[in-house]
Amino acid sequence: MVLTISTTKKLNIKIYLIPCKLFNFQAFLYSSDQNLQLAKTPEKPHLENDKIETNPPPIADEMFKFSPKMGSFKVGDSTFYNLVANHASIGDFRAIEMVFDRMKREKRVFLEKVFILVFKAYGKSHLPEKAVELFERMAGDYQCRPSVRSFNSVLNVVIQEGLFYRALEFYSCVIGSRSLNIMPNVLSFNLIIKAMCKVGLVDRAIEVFREMPVRKCVPDVFTYCTLMDGLCKENRLDEAVSLLDEMQIEGCFPNSATFNVLINGLCRKGDLSRAAKLVENMFLKGCVPNEVTYNTLLHGLCLAGKLDKAISLLNRMVSDKRVPNDITFGTIINGLVKQRRAVDGAQLLVSMEERGHRANQYVYSSLISGLFKEGKSEEALRIWKEMTERGCKPNTVLYSTLVDGLCRDGKVDEAKEIFSEMRARGCIPNAFTYSSLMRGYFQTGNGQKALLMWKEMDQESCVQNEVCYSVLIHGLCGDGKLKEATLIWKQMLSKGYSPDVVTYSSMIHGFCNSGLVEQGLKLFNEMICKEPNSQPDVVTYNIIFSALCKQSSISHAIDLLNTMLDRGCDPDLVTCNIFLKCLQENVNPPQDGREFLDELVLRLCKRQRTMGASKIIKVMLQKFLPPKVSTWEKVVKEVCKAKRIRAAIDKCWTDLFI
Repeated sequence: MVLTISTTKKLNIKIYLIPCKLFNFQAFLYSSDQNLQLAKTPEKPHLENDKIETNPPPIADEMFKFSPKMGSFKVGDSTFYNLVANHASIGDFRAIEMVFDRMKREKRVFLEKVFILVFKAYGKSHLPEKAVELFERMAGDYQCRPSVRSFNSVLNVVIQEGLFYRALEFYSCVIGSRSLNIMPNVLSFNLIIKAMCKVGLVDRAIEVFREMPVRKCVPDVFTYCTLMDGLCKENRLDEAVSLLDEMQIEGCFPNSATFNVLINGLCRKGDLSRAAKLVENMFLKGCVPNEVTYNTLLHGLCLAGKLDKAISLLNRMVSDKRVPNDITFGTIINGLVKQRRAVDGAQLLVSMEERGHRANQYVYSSLISGLFKEGKSEEALRIWKEMTERGCKPNTVLYSTLVDGLCRDGKVDEAKEIFSEMRARGCIPNAFTYSSLMRGYFQTGNGQKALLMWKEMDQESCVQNEVCYSVLIHGLCGDGKLKEATLIWKQMLSKGYSPDVVTYSSMIHGFCNSGLVEQGLKLFNEMICKEPNSQPDVVTYNIIFSALCKQSSISHAIDLLNTMLDRGCDPDLVTCNIFLKCLQENVNPPQDGREFLDELVLRLCKRQRTMGASKIIKVMLQKFLPPKVSTWEKVVKEVCKAKRIRAAIDKCWTDLFI
């Protein structure tokens, strides 16, 4: 671009503007009439002894140096603004300080918009404290009185960095300052309410929300959305929904985002009926459900196990001309896998790809894992092959899923090959990968190779977590290596890891199998005093029952059974078989166990554990030990209370004939 400037000597001076690294422009001035060069073109640096001798001076300095010689052209405040804008865009804060110093020396006027540019630059560079510091210097160092615009800019920078308590401190300091006299506007309130909700100060956020009319500030749709979201995350859904009515009374009309916040909260709680009513309300208010609305509802249906309704909603989504995305399909596929319907998930994957969507690694991982768990290993391997052919690059999660699936299928050697391929392609195995291989080796009788994988983990600096220790302890106890398992147990405790129910049960099983029942009971009693994930389950109780019955300690086993019932743990088929065998072999005269099981059913009914009682009834029918008429009456009565009459009848017929 060429600019022509007229001077007092009527000379035509042409300014050639070409791109520059610092300013997006360089100014080189030439006189066409007098061949006067006002600014020299920076020479290219020449090499001497492979070193650069000179560097061109900063363009900013060149411009300020030659500007007085340019006639009517003068450096104005807009020039400084453009310089700051350019430096801010590349995060050159040192250059910004130099420009600010020059402006102070020349007594230029500092405009607030200049500082807002710098605040945003500090935000992009993740320097919130620098933004706060500059805000505090505005009035004193640069004689620029900050307004609510500057305040909001800095407050947003701090909140975007997740420094919510710092934001609250900054807000209180500025708003409480009489010298600054800054009155917060609706954006200020929205930001501070967001910060309060993020740190769980929802009640305080409500107080601030109620203060807004007093400060002559009307809440907008974003204010309501932010507060609703905070209430939903605190599980205060009724209050959140009531805000929907309040905002409409106040003349603030909700949008799709407002409804989506409430629908998401209700779906997470499992209140799908209210969520569906909100969708109907959306239509009445002229808000058409968008992809977020549908995805939220689908996720809620999948969490509740209502997969058929989720698929129906997917079809409705398509009929409403809302395009399902990867999240939509991924949500339903993951839900199907959790319901042990991985084959249906594979069919949905085909439909997804026919619509032009490509599943990501996590969808494939969920589907492949589900197929392996359901015994569909060939289908899982087929999907793996198709995935790689479509160009989906496996990551650590996908490789680990395949390794785990192959190990579950007893194909440990193939899993080891995938493990080697994984490392060759730069995917670093994690604790889950190693745990799967160790479990696979133990299950196939190769405990020595499992120990080698454990040592390799240590050599590769892969963190050995609770799961790894649990797998190793379980495998060693299963191989009868109680001494080695005890050493690993002590090592686990010394590193601060808390054994879970599986680890405890493995050690108890190891002690009981070695005849050390008292030590097993000691660990069992220790479990009862631990956190919820270490509480004994039915497997743990069955291990102790079996050991006590083998020692003919039937009374002790029955006492422990009562403890089991009192702690809310229901017996299963294994429990029944243990006691039935003991009553037949260790009691004189032998008993068939009918009275024992009948009494067990009554105890469960007394505790209103209808499902547990029904399981024992099922065992009695399978063993041809029909319960008493009074027991039948009691169970049927409890089932009727639960309003599951038809389901119970169907289940009964199914159990009898299938």
